[in-house]
Amino acid sequence: MFHNTIRKNKISSEFACRLSHLAPQQKISVIVFLKLENLDQSICSRQSRAERKAAMEGIRNSAKQALGYIHKIIQDFGGIQLAESPDALGSIPVEISAAGVEALAESDVVKAVVEEQEIVPANDANRFYIHSREC
Repeated sequence: MFHNTIRKNKISSEFACRLSHLAPQQKISVIVFLKLENLDQSICSRQSRAERKAAMEGIRNSAKQALGYIHKIIQDFGGIQLAESPDALGSIPVEISAAGVEALAESDVVKAVVEEQEIVPANDANRFYIHSREC
């Protein structure tokens, strides 16, 4: 289902493995990181509050523009945006089919697609890791 270049560049191999075990129309929650324009400027000194605010606004505007390009993909695969607009990092949560994740990853305006995961506090006395070797 997933091409190696997509899996390598925009979707982790573990996530791609889990996606391959889902039905193409099965819905999942993902976070889509959008490519942002005009962010190549290096910052050599501490920014003022106004400069930081302007930078965040630039990120949001660039992300909104990129979101316009993937809106049709989200609709075509029966997806819904779980937030009205991208956040300050240029990401937006989306519920979409497994096949839709591949389409998103193929888009030039998408930087990465990650699965939305619950964050669980670590318990040092009872820590364990589950590794799937199926893929």
